[in-house]
Amino acid sequence: MLQNSNSDKNVIWHTSTVNKEDKQKLHGHKSLMIWFTGLSGSGKSTIANALQLELYKKRVSVYLLDGDNLRHGINKGLTFTEDDRKENIRRTAEIGKLFVDAGMVVLAALISPYEKDRQNARSIFIKEEFIEIYVKCPLEECENRDPKGLYKKARQGEIRQFTGIDQPYEEPTNPEIIIDTNVLSIQECVEIITSHLFNKVGLIKKTKE
Repeated sequence: MLQNSNSDKNVIWHTSTVNKEDKQKLHGHKSLMIWFTGLSGSGKSTIANALQLELYKKRVSVYLLDGDNLRHGINKGLTFTEDDRKENIRRTAEIGKLFVDAGMVVLAALISPYEKDRQNARSIFIKEEFIEIYVKCPLEECENRDPKGLYKKARQGEIRQFTGIDQPYEEPTNPEIIIDTNVLSIQECVEIITSHLFNKVGLIKKTKE
C-alpha cells in the first residue's frame, strides 16, 4: 500500500504483524477517538479529565490529548491563525489515530472552531471509531467563567485571533453527543457520555477470540 499524499512514491506503508484488533483484545475493549469541541471556558478539559478518570476506574486504557498541553510540545510554535489551527487539529487527529490503532480510547479537548477542520479529523477514522462531543455553553457564560482570564485579555486587545471575540466558532452540524454545561453538572455530563459509550457503542464488549 502506497502512502503518496506527500507525492513520494518511495515511502511505503508497512503493515504491522500485530494489528489493531489484536491490541483491542489485549486491552479488553474497543478503541475510539472522542473529540471534545467548544468555546474556551465551556468545560471541555474539565469534562474530558473527569471522563478519563471514570474510564480509568473501569479499567479502560485511556489517554487525554489536551489542546493547551499539546501546544507545549508537538504543536509548539503554531499560532492561532486559521491555517495554523487547521494544522493543530490535523496533528492532533493523527496522534489520536495512533492511539486508536494501539487499541486505546483517546480523548481530545480542543476548541477546534471550524467545521471543515473537525470533519477532516473525522475523515481519517473509520465511522464507528470517532465520536464528536459538542460542549455547548453560551459565550456570555464562558466569558463570565473566564477561568484563565483569556476573555478579559481578548477584550482589552492583549490577545488576538481569540475564538468568540475576533474569530468565529462554527457549531458542529451533527455531533454524536451534545452536552450543555450551562445547565448540566460535570457528573451529569460524564454520565451522559459513559452511557453512550457503554450502551450504544458497546465499548467494553470484548472482541471474539
